[in-house]
Amino acid sequence: MPKYSIRKLLVSAVTLFLVLGFLIVDSSAQKRKRRRRSSAPRITNPEIYQPAANENANSNSSEDNTSSNANANTNAQQATEDPESMKRTIRTLSSQVDRLNDKLNSMQQSQQSLVDLERLSRAEQRSAQLRSELRDVQAKKADLEAHLEDVDYALKPENIERATQGYGTTRPEEVREQRRKQLEAEKQRGQAQLDQLRASEDRLQQAIATSDAEVDRLQKKMDAADRAAIENAKTKAQENQPLPSPTPTPSP
Repeated sequence: MPKYSIRKLLVSAVTLFLVLGFLIVDSSAQKRKRRRRSSAPRITNPEIYQPAANENANSNSSEDNTSSNANANTNAQQATEDPESMKRTIRTLSSQVDRLNDKLNSMQQSQQSLVDLERLSRAEQRSAQLRSELRDVQAKKADLEAHLEDVDYALKPENIERATQGYGTTRPEEVREQRRKQLEAEKQRGQAQLDQLRASEDRLQQAIATSDAEVDRLQKKMDAADRAAIENAKTKAQENQPLPSPTPTPSP
């Protein structure tokens, strides 16, 4: 009985010792874990700075003032630079317009000169053609007038009698009358043709006078245009010449 109690006490003591050792080991392990957790650095987010309303207003007003000052400076620079550039641009454009106007005027003058030259050539050709027709009419008229003179000469009674002596008829009066009628009819036809030729001659002479007047007018116009072109060229040459430098006035 005493042995059994001693053994039981020993077992209980050993069990208690093991339990205490286990608790001690567990507590030491928890302390180590706490130390490890406490030694690790903690990351915290910084607080966001929120400026006050007055600060925002001041910053916005300062930015607005800065931008307005910059815009004012650029505008002032543009205002000081724009007039000169505009003047240069205006001078360039005006010179280009002047050159274009000169080219247009020269082209128009050239075209007008070509038109006048063509009209002059046609008028001269027409005058030459009319003169050729007039010469033909005058030649026909001269031939017809000569023929009519021959008819008038043949109409004389002695010439009619002389022309009918060789017929050998018993009625010479009828032969002479027939001859006279033929000559009268021929004279009337020739006179009518002569009147037409004279009318044609008058018409051609009037047409030639009109054509010659047109030729004279066109020639005078072209001569005036040539003189004007020469004067314009001289004027432009004088304008393009550089002005003489002023001579310095002698000091007293």
